[in-house]
Amino acid sequence: MADIHASAGHAGKRPGRKRRRKPGSARATAIQTPARPAVTGAQAARAEQIPPLSVPADAPVVQADPAAAAPAPPQAIAGRGNPANRPLPFHRQAYAAIDLGTNNCRLLIARPSGDHFVVIDAFSRVVRLGEGLAQSGRLSDAAMDRALAALHICADKLRRRNVHLARSVATEACRRATNGAEFIERVRNETGIRLDIITAREEARLAVLGCHILLEHGEGPAMIFDIGGGSTEMVLVDTTDPVPRILDWQSVPWGVVSLTEVIGTVADSAEARAAAYAEMRRLVHEGFASFAERVAHEHAAHQDRTAIRLLGTSGTVTTLASLHLGLPQYDRSAVDGVIVPASSMRAISQRLAHYSPTERIAVPCIGRERADLVVAGCAILETILDIWPAERLGIADRGIREGILRSLMATASDAEKARLALRRRDGTFKDMT
Repeated sequence: MADIHASAGHAGKRPGRKRRRKPGSARATAIQTPARPAVTGAQAARAEQIPPLSVPADAPVVQADPAAAAPAPPQAIAGRGNPANRPLPFHRQAYAAIDLGTNNCRLLIARPSGDHFVVIDAFSRVVRLGEGLAQSGRLSDAAMDRALAALHICADKLRRRNVHLARSVATEACRRATNGAEFIERVRNETGIRLDIITAREEARLAVLGCHILLEHGEGPAMIFDIGGGSTEMVLVDTTDPVPRILDWQSVPWGVVSLTEVIGTVADSAEARAAAYAEMRRLVHEGFASFAERVAHEHAAHQDRTAIRLLGTSGTVTTLASLHLGLPQYDRSAVDGVIVPASSMRAISQRLAHYSPTERIAVPCIGRERADLVVAGCAILETILDIWPAERLGIADRGIREGILRSLMATASDAEKARLALRRRDGTFKDMT
């Protein structure tokens, strides 16, 4: 099969025919600093909305370490353009990001909209690519088949949405698996999608770029973290300037899938569940020990503990925030950008850790899909709260995909400006919009 990420053209689209929106197709949704949601009663007392930040959506994140590896270049989609082989104007082009993680496969397709972007299609599926990896060191056939089925859907959406540029990344599961590179080649052959196995450093950078706009205003360094399926990243950032600068970071190979699997089956008793949770906490503490020592002076310097800023992006924090808000089912508009008390998140984590599997399944916003992994997420979150003892936790339902899109759009915007400047200089400028 030909690569989806190849050079531009216009094959596959008949000139002179308009594409009709299919009934039930996704509506465009603006991704920006969220408006204040309507919360009443107990919700209003327990949470407040983050004020908007004046951070450009296409602003790059500056690495403190000049030796940091640069991300792989974006790849243009085959068969895209217009009948005259002219590139579409920047604001009309569609961009896509695929994040193949240890637990989920996620796709986001968007168009630029001022300092933000508008989502025109999205897809997410639990594939558990890293299932069994802790024991075998390899991606299993069943896990790869699940991921491929999801990626076939992504490939179809890229074609149907006329995507101009896309970047597709794979994270911890493919980094660790001995057959990770082999799987990447199989994906390219069967779907046309070229996955880039990114480093933990690049994963942290993209997560920061995708969600930093939700950080509260404040002075001093702030902490951003991402609890994944196979790894967790903590990133200390300086927000003195509008563009955050990474001061320090750490990635540990403990995510909700890898930590759950290394603990194994837990006996159905309160004592066994408590012991398993304590062991999870110990492993994560051990992994972050050197990082915790390095950043201790940063939060200790704050005389006002309420000024310590913390922002998390992951299924763990969005799920627990939903429980804190008392939502009957997950609602992104109520969760993304909300700030919750860290003490409430601790209390919910400890309660869930001692629930039986049946009790966890019955909890709204957890269900059967998350019941076996949420305890590991709680252990990781509590450890992060030990390391960076903020009183409040910002919640982000955004991360790597949004970071990729902002990077792609920033690059394309610069190219568009350079092209128009060249046309003006040569006296050949024509309005192409």
